[in-house]
Amino acid sequence: MDKDKKISPQAILALKEALSVIFWKREDLQDFIKLSIENNAIVGTINWGGTKREAVKELIERMTNRPDIYKTDLMHLLLAVTDFNDFSNLKYWDEDGSKTKKAKEAVNNLRTYTKGYIQITQEQEEGQKRKVEAEKKIIKNKSLNDELSALKERFNLMTTAKDLQKRGFELEKFLYDLLLLYELEPKGSFKNYGEQIDGAFTFQGTDYLLEAKWKKQVDRGELATFCYKVETKFKTAVGLLVTIDGVTSEAISPDFKSIIIMDAFDIIAILDGRISLTDLLFKKRRKAIETGKIYLNYTQL
Repeated sequence: MDKDKKISPQAILALKEALSVIFWKREDLQDFIKLSIENNAIVGTINWGGTKREAVKELIERMTNRPDIYKTDLMHLLLAVTDFNDFSNLKYWDEDGSKTKKAKEAVNNLRTYTKGYIQITQEQEEGQKRKVEAEKKIIKNKSLNDELSALKERFNLMTTAKDLQKRGFELEKFLYDLLLLYELEPKGSFKNYGEQIDGAFTFQGTDYLLEAKWKKQVDRGELATFCYKVETKFKTAVGLLVTIDGVTSEAISPDFKSIIIMDAFDIIAILDGRISLTDLLFKKRRKAIETGKIYLNYTQL
């Protein structure tokens, strides 16, 4: 592909002709050109006192003489005119339809001469967009990895804390920041009609209530209490219980259908980059819906 492919002389002549006939009123033409190019101050420097054809000739020649300034704008103008298909502005002055016919022929003629150039230009733009998106993705991934590394350090420090109450508060803050990293609109702990809620977030249009535990394995009574908190809210609400030490063997009951559970294996898998938090939530919820199993950690999914 020739990245420096030039616009052909025939295309320039066809552009002049099309611009001269697609609008009857010069004010409409001026507005069209201003909206089509970035460096539109040039429109105000053109002599519009004569015919439209003379003004267009002056404009295009000045643009082609300064490709360092107007090459991109010239391409935008070519694209705008080749895409032009509304000739209703000519209707009032076009009793026999000749003006509209002439304008359509001029646009079609321009399309013929610019087809190859526009295709190459559009491919270049698409290629540049893909490059920019790829670079953004690389930067985002690097930033995500850096943030996960920082969270992993925090988590490791928490494991050595001797003050269990303080560690519980730190876990809530840690989970808030983890949810924030994945753009899940987290909300910090709050009280609702006397109930303490450790947090909340939204994932795929569903509201989740969060419960964080890090003292011992969670038993059936604690699971039942959390399920009650969830089930007495909106019917669409789901609960996420994060219990670093897991749950007791007798805790799980078929009656617990409104929550899913994460443990230390899940947290470490996320922090190590083996799975994203959003992918893990999706898989856990889908598995719970399919099998009724609300507690399967990353190694079991």
